Amino acid sequence: MSRLRTLKPRAQAALIVAAVLGRGRSLSAELDAYQGLERPLVQNLTFGVMRTLGGLQSVLDGLLQKPLKAKDLDIRCLLLLGLYQLFGMRVPDHAAIGETAEAARDLGKTWAVGLVNGLLRNAQRGREKWQQQFEQAQASRSHPEWLVRRLQTAWPESYRDIIAANDAHPPFWIRINRRRTSREAYAQTLEPADIVAREGQHAPDALRLEQPLAVDRLPGFSDGLVSVQDAAAQLAATLLAPGKSERILDACAAPGGKTGHLLEICSDCKLLALDSAADRLVRIKQNLTRLGLTAQIRQGDASRPQDWWDRQPFDHILLDAPCSATGVIRRHPDIRWLRKNQDIDALTNTQAAILRALWPLLRPGGRLLYATCSILPEENHLQLAKFLDETGDAIERPLPGTWGRAMPVGRQILPGEDDMDGFYYACLSKSDTHPS
Repeated sequence: MSRLRTLKPRAQAALIVAAVLGRGRSLSAELDAYQGLERPLVQNLTFGVMRTLGGLQSVLDGLLQKPLKAKDLDIRCLLLLGLYQLFGMRVPDHAAIGETAEAARDLGKTWAVGLVNGLLRNAQRGREKWQQQFEQAQASRSHPEWLVRRLQTAWPESYRDIIAANDAHPPFWIRINRRRTSREAYAQTLEPADIVAREGQHAPDALRLEQPLAVDRLPGFSDGLVSVQDAAAQLAATLLAPGKSERILDACAAPGGKTGHLLEICSDCKLLALDSAADRLVRIKQNLTRLGLTAQIRQGDASRPQDWWDRQPFDHILLDAPCSATGVIRRHPDIRWLRKNQDIDALTNTQAAILRALWPLLRPGGRLLYATCSILPEENHLQLAKFLDETGDAIERPLPGTWGRAMPVGRQILPGEDDMDGFYYACLSKSDTHPS
């Protein structure tokens, strides 16, 4: 990523998109590694291409006289960026064409300057035709076919709304640190900065900003008064509702948003934040430090508690299970292209293994809150129904509130409902008496 810091924005963006499409890298991770002054432009370009990739690919394939070689994926991505500027951004044509063509030189491929310039000029001259093809293709190709089939099967009456929500820009939600301020008081601090916010309907600490903005423009962000978190994700801590001095396991905790919220609600909890990736533990520490909170943080595989558990039972467990993330595609548009159909079976197996492994760690009478940012039944209510069938001392507990949709087990939010991301929650308690 050090090379990116020396390149101009469009060349930087081309390499980031190439890393996603060619190496399966996360768009957010690639952007996190790049902290250049032009980050807003690079982010707009890369997110825009990922969000409209189906339409852009169709136009590019129609304009290319012959396919590019595999080793020139960076140039293909540069062309996609140029087309996105012409058809999806308010960028002057001379900049969309000229600066994008010059970016090929920046990438060390002088031979491609003429190709990029000529192809984008052809797209400009035939704008009406190619704009129509872009819009038509985007309408039918914005998601891979396997995902559309799954959405049609799971949500036959809602799948079109889900796809439309996934293609839209996400709302900007923040979470107020109730230990430091109130939602009403913080909203008043936004008024002098002309930041318009409204209260969340279902999450008591949530404010939705009318316009997204950089976190350093949020009053008190660096001092821990507020965090950026979708309202659906904020439900986790309020649903678990830990009590004083209770022992809590936050499994699969990174990057720590829900960890921080739990501690904001109950500062004297004895909380263990667990994650399997050492680099992600750093994010948890950073988030808690900014909020002025502390927790025990450990690296460990949630499906192997024998490697990290101290044999002391937990009062409550938050299992934010690894999932397909199909409920947050509008926030992470690369997910639709990175995820594969065969991944779903592997994920459901992982979820089941973690559920089975963590259940013995819960004390009798304790509660486990299962959460995913998926909208696929296999990962959600079907997963929990199977676990309940197989686990004699597991009892489903009703979830308070009117948010989302009641499922055979738990509740499901679909993307865009009440301006929230797609999330699933279910609460299980352990019987005080062992099954016979």
